[in-house]
Amino acid sequence: MSSPPSRRNSTSPSERVGSSSDDEADHTGTRLAIHVDPSQALPTSSKARAKRRIAALEDELEMMKQQRGSKQRKTTFYVAQGRAIRRLVVLYHSLEDLITENDRRYEFHASVDSTTEQDRLQHGYVDLARVLPWLHGKLGDLDQEDSEDMLKKLKRGADAARGDDTSSLKELVAAWVNQEFRPSPLIMPNDKHSRGFASDICGKLLCPSEWDWDKSSVKAGIRDRTSEYIVSENSWPLFVYEGYKCNQEDLEEGFLKSKLLVLAFKAIFTSPSSAREAEGDGDGADILENNRRARRRSEQTKVKTCVASIINMKKVTPRAIAYVVCQVRFALSSVSSWRTVDGDFDYEVFWNNIVDFFENVPGPATRRKVEKLLEWWTR
Repeated sequence: MSSPPSRRNSTSPSERVGSSSDDEADHTGTRLAIHVDPSQALPTSSKARAKRRIAALEDELEMMKQQRGSKQRKTTFYVAQGRAIRRLVVLYHSLEDLITENDRRYEFHASVDSTTEQDRLQHGYVDLARVLPWLHGKLGDLDQEDSEDMLKKLKRGADAARGDDTSSLKELVAAWVNQEFRPSPLIMPNDKHSRGFASDICGKLLCPSEWDWDKSSVKAGIRDRTSEYIVSENSWPLFVYEGYKCNQEDLEEGFLKSKLLVLAFKAIFTSPSSAREAEGDGDGADILENNRRARRRSEQTKVKTCVASIINMKKVTPRAIAYVVCQVRFALSSVSSWRTVDGDFDYEVFWNNIVDFFENVPGPATRRKVEKLLEWWTR
């Protein structure tokens, strides 16, 4: 009996040829793949790759959202913090000017021979560091680009707050003047063209205190802008004086104690409603009593936090007073949009003059008078 054929030999020659060809093709293909892809990547399914790619994109999107949220929070913080700058630090100078002056003094120890302008800038930087205590350290930590971006956002908040105060005082000052003086016609709350020296009552309040507005020659000279009656920033307007009267023998008597300034200050730094309660000026007795009543009510009723609390304002400062004076002067004027120069009147120099009255005092006696005036305001 013959043995059955071996299984290895059962395959036909043609099949063996085909099998040999496939094997060779597989080996050749592998060699080609290795040659083409030097990374020697192992094959993966397209579905698995898509899932992993989607997951990676989701992680990237989430990270972008977090970064965007962090950037938005920083922007909101800087803009909000900047709202105190015009009110308490500088009305016109840039923050860069303050920073540059502080750097100059620290680097060169230059304070002895400084000018009045440089002293004013340095006082501003000190006030800035007090109002925004985190800023000084932040300026040293950030690179130039981030620092410029931060200052830009602070300025945005500063200008927005100044614009808000200008807008609100436009109506409030009109209401206060109408109530106090009963002019005919009344001052329109939304119209500025009828204010300024065209209005008898606004003109009187804006008139330099050394002139008598009730004299027809003075009134006509101011309105015609004759050379004899140029209204400039170097005179104190009547509205800054207590009772809107000036003692020509003592120009500091009642200076910066007018009811109009007190009302405007309270409207800006506490609330318009608190301004309505400030019925007195002079020694401030009525204001003290109204403040006590307001505190008693606040203990019983939840009230919105005022600006003074938000910016941590514990006492009235010279630059806060200067800010209010400029705002009231603008509200009484006929100028419709905020500007630095109004005719012959320069608001920046005017603000500087008020600040220098408090900060650039000639001696201890004057210093005591200034401190007493600030105590009156803080009361």
